[in-house]
Amino acid sequence: MKVLEEQALEDESGYQEDEESFFQDIELLQKHGINMADIKKLKSVGICTVKGIQMTTRRALCNVKGLSEAKVDKIKEAAGKLMTCGFQTASDYIIKRKQVFHVTTGSLEFDKLLGGGMESMAITEAFGEFRTGKTQLAHTLCVTAQLPGEYGYSGGKVIYIDSENTFRPERLKDIADRFNVDHEAVLDNVLYARAYTSEHQMELLDFVAAKFHEEGGVFKLLIIDSIMALFRVDFSGRGELAERQQKLAQMLSRLQKISEEYNVAVFITNQMTADPGAGMTFQADPKKPIGGHILAHASTTRISLRKGRAELRIAKIFDSPDMPESEATFAITAGGIADAKD
Repeated sequence: MKVLEEQALEDESGYQEDEESFFQDIELLQKHGINMADIKKLKSVGICTVKGIQMTTRRALCNVKGLSEAKVDKIKEAAGKLMTCGFQTASDYIIKRKQVFHVTTGSLEFDKLLGGGMESMAITEAFGEFRTGKTQLAHTLCVTAQLPGEYGYSGGKVIYIDSENTFRPERLKDIADRFNVDHEAVLDNVLYARAYTSEHQMELLDFVAAKFHEEGGVFKLLIIDSIMALFRVDFSGRGELAERQQKLAQMLSRLQKISEEYNVAVFITNQMTADPGAGMTFQADPKKPIGGHILAHASTTRISLRKGRAELRIAKIFDSPDMPESEATFAITAGGIADAKD
């Protein structure tokens, strides 16, 4: 028994060491001749790690106030010395992938569909009509992300960006009761922000990156409910479609980089729209998720949600790099998302 306890402690400490070594603080650039004033300028725009510099183009760095082309070249060169950005074998990459964790949805069937739950270092998108359980799933994840899970997952904090004014902290208390966890602890571990415009939503991501860096390894999940609502309001008509899609692409690119840079799971919800061309092709469902190809390609896993009988909902894998196209039935209960009763 004692041997098992020691083994468990070793596994847990190993997991924590992996979390700590995952980040390379941007202040390490000081050893390569970059002054602290320039490092602070980078931090002001949400670039807090060496990997973050690699993920940012020279052009974008030159747009940072106070950074000249010569300084940017020097910063890029220093970052290159700290991190190799070449190729690696699939064997090396599979070892890196061991740092990936999954956040449970609260339903075993739903988790099975997703290969364990919401995956870290990835964007999971759930789309569906109103009343299909998107926001209920987001609320459930706020609680389940804080619970210790399989393979040494320790649980952690959550950031929730709300663009539709549908976040209800009271709902988290009901879900916390189901999992027998303290109300105050659950609410204290969720950082909430209300986004009012698509620009504000993008600005909040700078705060998110800074917070993830400040408390490295503590935050495990970022939720945006919903990703497209404000873009629909701020950009209207075909005349503004190109600009909307460009801004959306920038936001999704930022989300992808944040998920990989800080090893967090990103969960976004999306709305539906009528598809005028569906009647011509005799499709069974004449509706489609908004955001077009940009959102479709940016999301790692896409889940389609639809209504079933009473409190039942059906989730279907719409697109995934490694999971087959299949369905799972779950229920919306007083305690959040749960397995459907036979």
